Amino acid sequence: MGFITDHALWTPEQTERAADCLRRIEADRIESVRIGFPDLHGIMRGKTVMADALDRIFSAGLSITSSLLLKDSSHRTVGAVFSAGAGIGIGAFAGAADMVLVPDPFSFRILPWANRTAWLLCDCYLPDGSPVELAPRHQLRRQAKNLADRDLELVAGLEVEFHLFRLDDPMLGLDQSGQPGQPPAVSLSHQGYNYLTELRYDTLEPILEILRATCAALDLPLRSIEIEFGPSQVEFVFGAGTAERTADDMILFRSAIKQVCRRHGYHATFMCRPAIANVCSSGWHLHQSLRRRSDRRNLFAVDEDGDAPLSRIGLHYLAGLLRDASAAMPFAMPTVNGYKRIRPMSLAPDRAVWGRDNRGAMLRVLQGTSSAARIENRAGEPAANPYLYVAAQIISGLSGIDDALDPGPGVETPYDNDAAALPTTLEGALALLAGSERFARHFGEGFVRHFLRVKQAEVARFNLEVSTWEQKEYFDMF
Repeated sequence: MGFITDHALWTPEQTERAADCLRRIEADRIESVRIGFPDLHGIMRGKTVMADALDRIFSAGLSITSSLLLKDSSHRTVGAVFSAGAGIGIGAFAGAADMVLVPDPFSFRILPWANRTAWLLCDCYLPDGSPVELAPRHQLRRQAKNLADRDLELVAGLEVEFHLFRLDDPMLGLDQSGQPGQPPAVSLSHQGYNYLTELRYDTLEPILEILRATCAALDLPLRSIEIEFGPSQVEFVFGAGTAERTADDMILFRSAIKQVCRRHGYHATFMCRPAIANVCSSGWHLHQSLRRRSDRRNLFAVDEDGDAPLSRIGLHYLAGLLRDASAAMPFAMPTVNGYKRIRPMSLAPDRAVWGRDNRGAMLRVLQGTSSAARIENRAGEPAANPYLYVAAQIISGLSGIDDALDPGPGVETPYDNDAAALPTTLEGALALLAGSERFARHFGEGFVRHFLRVKQAEVARFNLEVSTWEQKEYFDMF
């Protein structure tokens, strides 16, 4: 008996899969296992344990510092952890006390780039066996259960743009550390503005082939690799899966890409708009539809002879996404930098509208009469936490269904209409989230309050920095 059994934290299927993992570790002579969880920003944190310790961890879990869920994007702890309730009202976190990681055996992977090393994704629990409400994976699982209770599940697919630079200098001088440290010096891997050309693809083929093989070895459902518009910009497109599987895949993908690139002399960044000349912003386009669990039918599809863009339930869901679009932006676009992407006529949305197969619209409706009928949300940035981004979509979409909302007509001119503008700064978006009763109710007031606290700390640090623009604008003039 142990923590996992005592608190009934695994399904029978997980217990069976755990035994398979142990057999696989022995058969493949695995020597170490990386055990971790996604934090509030979707960054993997955890420990590496020796393989012979995994049997015990599959019983007792693994203790880890709770303050890892209190970090901002510079890895600073937000909150007075040595005061009552850790400064956030959670008594179990006081004093940076431990929480317990419970591995999900279905996430088990052998890492193709690391010698005899496996990887496990975990869920976070308090010592009394209750889930940690601040853990993003738990938040998505709760929204997925809300769907399951209605015999529904979300089907989601990923289109992820990112930049792939050559690494010139890792900037590891003694004077280059800090919170955060000095970013690496890079140069271009391709010049850009040769969108989808074979020549540019062939230039990058050596490293792209390594990344393709990595995705295949990790069982990630990669469908295509594309050269994007900007210098050193690429896009990876993945097949659709359930909400939880898609979010898990995104976490593993981002982490794997950055690690493999670094080992081969490249630097991959999922930052939306790096400060390089002639840059194009990167987006994360989230495709989504609902299907009935009992017969796996796509509920967004319309009859073949219909002319509606989506089914009735699909239109209600679409309207829910529109209604909450601005308040949900901190989940789709959670960094200060992401809002630099909101520019008219840029293939990035600047207002809450939908359109049929229109890449300028925030919500692009596709193939309404086929089994692939879906909505593509084009507002996200690739640095978004996938669990929170997807969970927010479920909350908004279901509210539209419950309220039988009408999305109104689609647009043909997404940058020229009277629709509500999306927030143009993270600070403005956080203020809208703070006023959303719906997100507070479904995520939990404590979770939203903590999310706001962490992101507002990030904004406050940004506002204190003197930017290059300010220096150029004012230093000589005044």
